[in-house]
Amino acid sequence: MTLREKVGQLNQRMYGWDAYRRTPEGGFELTRALYDETDRFEGLGALYGLLRADAWSGVDHATGAGAEDGPVLADLVQRHVLERSRLGIPALFVEEVPHGLMALDGTVLPVNLAVGATWDPELYERAAAHAAAELRARGGHLALVSALDIARDPRWGRTEECFGEDPYLAARLTEALVRGMQGELAGAAEEFAPDRAPVVLKHFAGQGATVGGRNSAESELGPRELHEIHLPAARAGIRAGAAAVMAAYNEVDGVPCSANGPLLNGLLRDRWGFEGLVMADGLAVDRLARITGDRVSAGALALNSGVDLSLWDEGFTHLEEAVERGLVKESVVDAAVSRVLTLKFRLGLFERPYAARELASPSPSPSPSPSPSPEAGRSLSTALARSAVTLLHNKAGALPIDPAWVSRIAVIGPHSATTAHQLGDYTAPQRPGTGTSVLAALRQLALPGTEIRHAQGCSLTGDDLSGIPEAVAAAAASDLAVLVLGGSSARTPDTEFDANGAARTIVSEMTCGEGVDLADLRLGRAQHALLDAVTATGTPTVVVLIQGRPHAVPEAAEHAAAFLTAWYPGPWGGEAIAGILLGHTAPTGRLPVSVPRSAAQLPVYYNHKDTEYGSYVDEDAEPLYSFGHGLTYTSFEYGVPNIARDGASCAVEVTNTGERAGRSVVQLYVRRLRTTVWPRTLELRAFEAVDLAPGESRTVVFTLGDDQLAQVGADLETAVLEGSAEIRVAGSARGALDAVPAVLDTAITPVGMSRSPARADER
Repeated sequence: MTLREKVGQLNQRMYGWDAYRRTPEGGFELTRALYDETDRFEGLGALYGLLRADAWSGVDHATGAGAEDGPVLADLVQRHVLERSRLGIPALFVEEVPHGLMALDGTVLPVNLAVGATWDPELYERAAAHAAAELRARGGHLALVSALDIARDPRWGRTEECFGEDPYLAARLTEALVRGMQGELAGAAEEFAPDRAPVVLKHFAGQGATVGGRNSAESELGPRELHEIHLPAARAGIRAGAAAVMAAYNEVDGVPCSANGPLLNGLLRDRWGFEGLVMADGLAVDRLARITGDRVSAGALALNSGVDLSLWDEGFTHLEEAVERGLVKESVVDAAVSRVLTLKFRLGLFERPYAARELASPSPSPSPSPSPSPEAGRSLSTALARSAVTLLHNKAGALPIDPAWVSRIAVIGPHSATTAHQLGDYTAPQRPGTGTSVLAALRQLALPGTEIRHAQGCSLTGDDLSGIPEAVAAAAASDLAVLVLGGSSARTPDTEFDANGAARTIVSEMTCGEGVDLADLRLGRAQHALLDAVTATGTPTVVVLIQGRPHAVPEAAEHAAAFLTAWYPGPWGGEAIAGILLGHTAPTGRLPVSVPRSAAQLPVYYNHKDTEYGSYVDEDAEPLYSFGHGLTYTSFEYGVPNIARDGASCAVEVTNTGERAGRSVVQLYVRRLRTTVWPRTLELRAFEAVDLAPGESRTVVFTLGDDQLAQVGADLETAVLEGSAEIRVAGSARGALDAVPAVLDTAITPVGMSRSPARADER
């Protein structure tokens, strides 16, 4: 390959939606912009967002490619790329798959924060496999998926993209994501199946720790916080075989991630043994010109630091000049090109470059698979939504709704009759009629004869209170009020965007999403006025929050008969919520983040350092609801942990003490007593869901291995260190603080080696 061709393989310069246009006949034609881009480097390394549709791209059902013609468009572009490439090198088509494929007719799943609330890696693995199959059937190759950001400040608009505040929970779900998307692969060189997709885990690393919860702000991260909180999910994903990671926008101790050689080369590649691809986030390479002086040197710095593939940057287009100026060695270019080409070989693109079955080259390998059914996607999306709904309190057993005393229901609130605000950020336009609102689902699922009134009451944003009297009248005339409040990440064509797609000017009812950071976590004047007015009627009120971050609504905890959160549950979230309200299913969600009483408390995450955590004079310092909390329609008791004589496992008896069947998510926490570094108050280190009938007991056995006992030492290496620790088992982090512990001693052991811890009674 010539140096020019090599540099072309490392570039992902143009927006995919600029590569084509619809013809009057309904087909597609390629644009001059695509011709110019492929001529520039005699081919194309990668193309981002060919299938993307949203307000930023401006692509909708009239202009974009849906399920049927997506493969046709992909093959049209791929044929052009192959014709322009002297060596016949196909392009990588890179797509956003944040919670389902972000393309027209793609299955929309609940957002990551909702996935975190399920505490169900197996279910998520199945959903991720479905999303990968949709991507490959449409002609896409590489899936960009948020997984590595840890939600430490809920003011951050991208909190919805996190699995939660805890590194262990995020690690288990990241493993499930990689297994689901990529399949169980024997090695780093194995070819991907036609219905599986290599995944790009983003963002590496520490992006969830930006100061003040402001997007792309600086991160005040020490090396210990980075290693203990922000790297475990990435390490788990790499061990599971992730094909690629994306370098984050933020800097760590003054060094931007896309220019951080010790992070990308030293830690990721050398220490962790990662052999895959590193992609820069959008325009992150060009930002380096702020410290290098120009874009040529910025591109050289990123490449030398470990970035292989750019995203929309100019800096990487000048790598040929950077080599000539001695800023980067051609051998470094060769190594990056090798990683890009290896991924293309693993996808089978040289033998089977086309997506449409009729264009696929004859090959002994499997041919492209048909798109998975929309029905299967809906089923998985609804199952995730149902598993994510979290019951925070249920005073006097207001739920499930008892038809013996509830025959009139008032469904109220700005979220009650819409599906548009259930979807989250990074969502393609939906066809009319897709999804089910809470109102529609209650009308469909309630017993015949149930009278259901509706009043919106107010909008998600603004100060208009004119609709509240109608809502009050509906509540007063009913036996129960279901008040559906929350936020929205729905972008509109009026939204102004930065060059990387983040919202710049907020319009309409958007209160969350990339670029939508909040200083205050309250819902806004109109929603709080509606809450106060409806609960003041005396009608028992069930408050449901549909949101992308934990909003601070202590009034709901004080005045509502029952209180649930559903995060952004996807198009069919209304069906999942209504089924739980009516008792068709029981709530099983558990909080993946701590819920604050106010923004003034922050941070309130449970796993802070174990110091004297004093209160405030003017407000309680404890969260409103703790990490791991979640009720169901029964109750559970947890026994005292019993550590095996060899110290390799821990058993605990769990009993359903209520009158209904239910699911408990049994959570094992470690509290370090004696250790060489300052410990955290608690660390989640295992969990298991258990379904129990009324009165039934079951013994849950947890392994006490490296995943449970290892910690980051003073040298920043992960190992089982000498010391002692309490093993606490409960239904939440707060419950664990009150649980009776068992004590375990450990000896120094590097991770991966056998060890023999001892119980305290054997010392």
